[in-house]
Amino acid sequence: MTWRPTVVAMVTRIALTGLASVASVVSLTLAGPGGRAPAPLEWGAGPLTVAALPRITYVAHRGGAREVPENSMTGLAAAYERGTAQVLDFDTRVLRDGTPVVFHDETLNRTTYLGGEVRALNAREWQGVRLRPKDRLPGSWRSERPPTVAEVLDRFGGRIVLMLEAKDPRGLNRLAELIRARGLTRSVFVNSNDPEVARRVHRLGLLSQLWRSAQQLRTDRPERWRSYVDLLDVDHRSRDADLVRAVNSGIARVWAHTVVTDAQRDRVLALGCDGVITDTPGRLARAAQRGARP
Repeated sequence: MTWRPTVVAMVTRIALTGLASVASVVSLTLAGPGGRAPAPLEWGAGPLTVAALPRITYVAHRGGAREVPENSMTGLAAAYERGTAQVLDFDTRVLRDGTPVVFHDETLNRTTYLGGEVRALNAREWQGVRLRPKDRLPGSWRSERPPTVAEVLDRFGGRIVLMLEAKDPRGLNRLAELIRARGLTRSVFVNSNDPEVARRVHRLGLLSQLWRSAQQLRTDRPERWRSYVDLLDVDHRSRDADLVRAVNSGIARVWAHTVVTDAQRDRVLALGCDGVITDTPGRLARAAQRGARP
């Protein structure tokens, strides 16, 4: 489908009040030897790939949405620097002119100072969008423009494994071009809730991720997807039997979303999942450290 330009008046501006021009970010690092945070996985001789991931992997969902402004460049950078997750997750949508951007919702209303549909804007108009950080986030955060996918790939690609959800499958070919051009086909998971989109991702030579809700997993047969799904992303609220069935499906990686407590994490790991997708990577990491033996 071709999207025709939409009158900019569809986007309702909301007055900007009380924005801080400079922000201090509270660090939530996990202290390592000598009291320093562990360095994040880093690009060495070549781009870091999924082969470097540990046996149990932690994913900062939207950068860690209860600790940083979701899907923001500053939030992703903070999650990267803290070193409490080995994968950075973010959402993608497509603007009117085909530009892939980092954003979760169909509309701007919930997380920005504007209103209207994301797909109504072009790349030039996107420059005027500003995120509205949640008041309950720890620390103080500045308002900033949501990044484009190209900007995130350029900043983090190959330095840490990335996970992006293709919210709008019409942008899949463009996403593939961006990933291939940077040599990141083994460094970026491309996520969808649709098995057919996951199959398309696989055919494009990318790492395919498929997420499923607890309700979907009740009737799913995950073994059917093992030929083209590299990562099965399951709802932690699923029944024990459904999680075990997913773990035994033959799909190489089974990670659980969206975990926020120690008990949720411990349950999915005990059932065989080998990854945790979390809004609170810093808190879970600190809790794990407190529980570790000297």
